[in-house]
Amino acid sequence: MEPEQGRERAAAGAAGDNVSENRDRVETIREVFSYLRQFRGTTFVVWIDNAVLDDPLFSVVVKDLSLLREAGIRIALVPSAKKRIDEVLRTYEVSFQVLGGTRVTTDEAIPFIKMAAFDVSNRVMTMLSENGATAVIGNWVRARGIGVLDGIDYQSAGLPESVRVDTVRKVLEDGVVPIFPCIGWSSTGRPYNISSNELAVVVASSLGAEKLIFLTAREGLSADAFKVPDTVPVAPGGRLANFSLTDLDDFFRLNPERDADLELLQRARRACAGGVERVHILDGRREGVILRETFSNLGSGTMVYSNRYGGIRPMAVKDISDVLRIMRPFVERGILLPRSEAQLEEVLADYIVFEVDDSVHACAALHEFPEKVGEIAAIAVDEQFNHLGVGPKLVGYLSERAKKRGLFQVFVLTTQTSDWFLKLGFVEGEPSALPEKKRQAYDLQRRSRVFVKPL
Repeated sequence: MEPEQGRERAAAGAAGDNVSENRDRVETIREVFSYLRQFRGTTFVVWIDNAVLDDPLFSVVVKDLSLLREAGIRIALVPSAKKRIDEVLRTYEVSFQVLGGTRVTTDEAIPFIKMAAFDVSNRVMTMLSENGATAVIGNWVRARGIGVLDGIDYQSAGLPESVRVDTVRKVLEDGVVPIFPCIGWSSTGRPYNISSNELAVVVASSLGAEKLIFLTAREGLSADAFKVPDTVPVAPGGRLANFSLTDLDDFFRLNPERDADLELLQRARRACAGGVERVHILDGRREGVILRETFSNLGSGTMVYSNRYGGIRPMAVKDISDVLRIMRPFVERGILLPRSEAQLEEVLADYIVFEVDDSVHACAALHEFPEKVGEIAAIAVDEQFNHLGVGPKLVGYLSERAKKRGLFQVFVLTTQTSDWFLKLGFVEGEPSALPEKKRQAYDLQRRSRVFVKPL
């Protein structure tokens, strides 16, 4: 190769990389705007673990929370105070006992516990103020005593029962961040020490929050550590990305001895059952984790959802531009034939799309022929969603559609994905077996391989 040719090819490669990088940036911007429209005016309840509060990057977390508030998202915070309570009780030499994760709270201890809980909340309020966000600490929680369990009197340890919803919503509507210390009061004014993560579930359910976010000091749940149902998607690196409530029930059945490790997932299930759309379990020590989880289809933690997170549906005219965008990289690599907007509109009813939060990330089509066979074509999946198993889902969906319509066989034409179709149960066939119209249009130069699957 001549030096000049080498430089020209290198320059062309760099230009291609720049185009791809710019395309990714544009898609990220579109994604952010899509989520801004969706979440503006909704409520996020955020529980913050002790270790996150003490992490050097917590100031960045507060800054990101302030950005969400500025974007029109209503934020309510529930900081954990367990560590600070332990410190205060030890400082004042007040003995305490923790049984099964619940602190036995004596009358002597409760004033110090209140002091510690409000101390933590005040610290968070001060940091929000430093970032231009107004916050307020309130006594909005009604609680009742745990009472005597297994012969143990838990005294001033309690359970959250309800939230003064109208008052808290007025605070949120005024653009103020409500902060909930882990203290609740009875109808007679008696204070109780309550679990902060249980409080977060009650607050989120009472307010009808769009999201409940648990900011933990743990890496995300890993598939390697559990028995995982086939229906649960595993992200690159082994992260358990999301659970539907049905998936979660199956997951618990497969891991019956892991209750202690799955406490937050149990609370997530209860929150979703209580009306919360989505619960996210995130590592709060990772910079920007809340923003990535809020403004990205893929997220960075583990999500439990009660609504339809992602699904397959018929393609609409408004989807065509997105479908062409998704197809483009496959066309450029010679995997798919190019299609125009007009061509897609002509066969609109043949196409399906896969969407996440109203954003299209995959497509496929089923073209029917008079011989009672169908062609599955135009399969394209945004590469960031490959780990969700979207491609096989699209093929399975179209195979079922073909079967219901009385077709006895489906086929595909491919040049570069033969192994993939073999794994999905297709077997290699011959071009001569294609339906007449498709056989006449068969491109001898492209020499696509034919794979068929009986229904």
